[in-house]
Amino acid sequence: MPSVSAHVALTLASHANHVFGVMGNGNAYFLDALVRQTDVGYTAARHEAGAVFAADAHFRAGGGLAIATTTYGAGFTNTITALAEAVQARVPLVLVVGDEPTSGPRPWDVDQIGMAAAVGARTYTVGLTDAAATTAIAVEHALRYQVPTVLAIPYDVARVEAGPVPETAPIRPLPPLAPRGEFTEATLQEVAQALATAERPFLLGGRGAWLSGAGQALGQLADLTHAVTASSALGRGLFPRSEFDLGVAGGFGAPAAMDLVRTADVAVVFGASLNQFTMRFGELFAPGTRVIQVDTAATATHPYVGSFIRGDAAVVAADLAARVKSLQAAEHDAAGEFAPDVQGTTPLATGWREGLDFDALRQHVVEGEFAQDGRLDPRAVAARLGELLPQDRVVVSDGGHFLGWANMYWDVKRPDNMVMVGTAYQTIGTGFSSMPGAGTARPEATVVLTTGDGGGLMALADLETAVRTCAGRGLAVVWNDAAYGAEVNLYGVLGLERSPMLIPEVSFTELAEAFGGRGVLVRSLTDLDVLKQWNAQPADERPFLLLDMRISDTIIAPHQYEVIAQNR
Repeated sequence: MPSVSAHVALTLASHANHVFGVMGNGNAYFLDALVRQTDVGYTAARHEAGAVFAADAHFRAGGGLAIATTTYGAGFTNTITALAEAVQARVPLVLVVGDEPTSGPRPWDVDQIGMAAAVGARTYTVGLTDAAATTAIAVEHALRYQVPTVLAIPYDVARVEAGPVPETAPIRPLPPLAPRGEFTEATLQEVAQALATAERPFLLGGRGAWLSGAGQALGQLADLTHAVTASSALGRGLFPRSEFDLGVAGGFGAPAAMDLVRTADVAVVFGASLNQFTMRFGELFAPGTRVIQVDTAATATHPYVGSFIRGDAAVVAADLAARVKSLQAAEHDAAGEFAPDVQGTTPLATGWREGLDFDALRQHVVEGEFAQDGRLDPRAVAARLGELLPQDRVVVSDGGHFLGWANMYWDVKRPDNMVMVGTAYQTIGTGFSSMPGAGTARPEATVVLTTGDGGGLMALADLETAVRTCAGRGLAVVWNDAAYGAEVNLYGVLGLERSPMLIPEVSFTELAEAFGGRGVLVRSLTDLDVLKQWNAQPADERPFLLLDMRISDTIIAPHQYEVIAQNR
């Protein structure tokens, strides 16, 4: 007869296609049932936090519901930072864990429910008679509210027989949140009028707009209003017409592009939280810009928002496009002209965007090959990598000072091609762990990691996992400046003692070789030519490739200057 653990595994199998974990006493029976009785894939991580980071990246890269599993006690506490990141990033994740027996805690048990709640995750504990139903509830909660849940299996019930596995009802998606009420109706009409009459309209899209499928409607709205577009770091590639897009808004944006944004008279933000980095600490828009936000949050998420429309980005964008089109048709009719037929592919007439040189606006600064200390200038390296990296890339970014280089110099085709695990909670050490998650979600793509030496060392256990799972299509770029770069740039410049900020220079090439990959030391731009050879090889013959790039710690990324200014 199926056990309680089997009830959990078989129920999860109807909602997910992959699980990441580390086996221990508390989840051994769950993993046995998962592997023996379901078709769900399983990837063994080497650290419990790595398992959660991998599941998180799996979702962000488009792989569906994130599932991770660990044992109780120390296995669970090792996940807390990764769980906090998933909460902050609103990732639907189910963490299946062992827990104390129903008879009470043992010396090595901790209050797991309290610890999960402290970082914002709700816990559901299965019993003898409700394991399948409780699992389904945990899954529904994660998906409905876009948050992680913890699914706990008490140690003394994990292998108890629970009878046939009952069927659970499928989780039906809720309809998209539509604006409602007289006040909102008036606001929609007012915003449509503002866009239709704006001289310099600007549309900004974020990850929420991508998840809602708003790209096409936003493209039509941009064409109707001749709006210039841009996205948050997590929304890159959202707008369909790249020829009128400025790229990333905020600290990662090109200087000329961000100067242009400050000239906008009307800015409408769809599905972006307007955090401090996107807003450049309040400097993204000029004081005269009217800022309108569209989001599913209860209220506006930044004090500079003048009008707020609560609703799904796709629904509201389509609604605004229809209203703008109706206003324009009425204006043409009043003038005795035929109303234009706008399909979202051809602008009505010359607007402000048609006179702009977007290629020039999107350009970032590229200096010489070397900095004054003789080490590589990361800007030159990033620009060259942008030319050499495979076009099918999914970029996985760890946290740290270096994360701006990929966002500034490497294009991605759509938002789920940029996976930034760690930025929501401001943590590092996520990169090597995230690669397997992105790789399982996107088996057709090349997974490119961008990480620092500090974060790389912190996540070193799962370098083995990355090499094992991403061989042939895994490429790690390590920005090795022998320092915690963000700390050097934030506090070293203030005169604080630098020695705690420094790291003895580590040979990541040797570490990669030790785990079965290939490491290449990069001291000049010509060393990057190894990528040409690697790209030319058949995928099944290529090793996992790690580029150990010896860069200068004297070059400060533009977004870091904004943080420095705030700290001062």
